[in-house]
Amino acid sequence: MQHNKVLILDFGSQYTQLIARRVRELNIYCEIHPFNKIPTEIESYKAVILSGSPMSVRSEDALHPDLSQIRGKKPLLGVCYGAQYLAHFSGGKVAESNTREYGRANLAYVKDNELFLEHISEGSQVWMSHSDTIKQLPTGGQLIASTQDVENAAYKIEGEQTYAIQFHPEVYHSTDGKQLLENFLVKIADVTPDWTPNAFVEETVEALKTQLGDDKVVLGLSGGVDSSVAAMLLHKAIDKNLYCIFVNNGLLRKNEFTDVLKQYEGMGLNVKGVDASARFLDALAGESDPELKRKAIGRVFIEVFDDEAHLINDVKWLAQGTIYPDVIESVSATGGPSATIKSHHNVGGLPDFMKLKIVEPLKALFKDEVRRVGASMDMDPQLLGRHPFPGPGLAIRILGDLTEEKVRILQEVDAIFIDNLRSWSLYDKVWQAGAMLLPVNSVGVMGDERTYEKCVALRAVESTDGMTADWVNLPYEFLQKTSNEIINKVKGVNRVVYDISSKPPATIEWE
Repeated sequence: MQHNKVLILDFGSQYTQLIARRVRELNIYCEIHPFNKIPTEIESYKAVILSGSPMSVRSEDALHPDLSQIRGKKPLLGVCYGAQYLAHFSGGKVAESNTREYGRANLAYVKDNELFLEHISEGSQVWMSHSDTIKQLPTGGQLIASTQDVENAAYKIEGEQTYAIQFHPEVYHSTDGKQLLENFLVKIADVTPDWTPNAFVEETVEALKTQLGDDKVVLGLSGGVDSSVAAMLLHKAIDKNLYCIFVNNGLLRKNEFTDVLKQYEGMGLNVKGVDASARFLDALAGESDPELKRKAIGRVFIEVFDDEAHLINDVKWLAQGTIYPDVIESVSATGGPSATIKSHHNVGGLPDFMKLKIVEPLKALFKDEVRRVGASMDMDPQLLGRHPFPGPGLAIRILGDLTEEKVRILQEVDAIFIDNLRSWSLYDKVWQAGAMLLPVNSVGVMGDERTYEKCVALRAVESTDGMTADWVNLPYEFLQKTSNEIINKVKGVNRVVYDISSKPPATIEWE
């Protein structure tokens, strides 16, 4: 089945991924591409959305997309920078705003038009985030919405299916934003909302059968949602030609190696457990730089998989649970080198010596979509509800160098934290949780004796896909009990703190 596709051109906005998520929530498939790398097969896209940007269209460095194959030929929606771009370079005028237009606003004027046809009217709340403002509409521009402070909040181009809005429909604070996107995509662009989890499973399995044929595939299982769902899709496609390997890197949660192997029993998967913990810890000995720790772990993973792959006759492919945020988080909107926030251990290909091709059945999905796909295959809800866990494991939750003793301490702390979240019925209300072992000692008192021991930080966040996250306001009583239990039961820890940083500006993990 050929789905209608929507193209989102990214100008570097922090909200671009949110546009994609809102479109996906409408059961419409979309892709994000940098503004200057427009796909050559543009005819396969039914509609195009231009994202916002931290740049100004008035700048000498303004980002200029080539819209010659889009403008006037396909339904087009410009959002924020996209709206200013369509105005500024098409006969209109954009100027610096007297005041930064940021935050909640309400539509004060709405003209009857197809973009606001359904359930959007005067008084509807929208979210503004810009320092420039559209002073004059472009040639052929027709005003269709204003707020009290922003006259040209939305417009359309006469004779084209081109629309532009100064506000952000993708963010939660634009209360009718999802409806506006639906109006544009379904009513105006005539996109069929048929991209569902069941359809994804059916089409992906068929595509994998075609891609892989009778080839053998090796997959690294982590016990997490992504690799497990990827395994089930591959299992449906190639059955016994899938060889799953679960590696103990010595950096898993307490008892996780045996617990995860037991969890996979009964799923019909061919799973082999490999204890390589000593190999990983040796490679990490004395290393404190977080990026080098990630690279060392990635290197040893490759080496372990290469060893195991050689034990399988004629294996051709390595499967990975790469998901969409893994791919787009490190891509520069300008198409140039982007600053490395952190390396993803499963992104970037394989060394030549491995001689395996990569298959990534989930690389088009966000995390919540992966869970819905798993549910459509009747996978265990407890497995699908498992919190994300970083590929490098506790190595990036132990700040500084690693030792077996530090790993033991953090495993004990983490187990108490996670077990308490479950017993207090808080686990499913949290998107991700874990503990960090800090590279500092602090003075404490136990009994009549002075202690000088480690400090740990607890972290719990709420999110949908990991692109942005807010810290969770856990009950004080819960934090008090958990802190007391950690200090009383985990030798080597005498201080517990709680991390109340959001992403951005912080990241979810500390390294």
